[in-house]
Amino acid sequence: MAWLYLLLAGLLEIGWPLGLKYARAEDGSLRFGPLALAAVSMILSGGMLYLAQRDIPMGTAYAVWTGIGTLGAVALGIVLFQEPATAVRLGCAAMILAGIVGLKLFS
Repeated sequence: MAWLYLLLAGLLEIGWPLGLKYARAEDGSLRFGPLALAAVSMILSGGMLYLAQRDIPMGTAYAVWTGIGTLGAVALGIVLFQEPATAVRLGCAAMILAGIVGLKLFS
């Protein structure tokens, strides 16, 4: 169950940078809806991380949590914001994924 909590925490971790990105309107003003969703995502993500760390070592849980969030942010940046999908960026993302898998397999 702890790994499920950690997966959910990582997926929720993706929500807050996305919310922060959408919180800034084209004219530079602040949109409170996306900002509130980012805050809720942060709180829920932290709560799930807390639950996961009851059974998963802190260092492993934190690395996997941030890794899932990082991979999600990179993927959404490419899909939603036309960020570059260069071989180097994708290769670096693949190394993060390899680290997550390695931590899961050897924890």
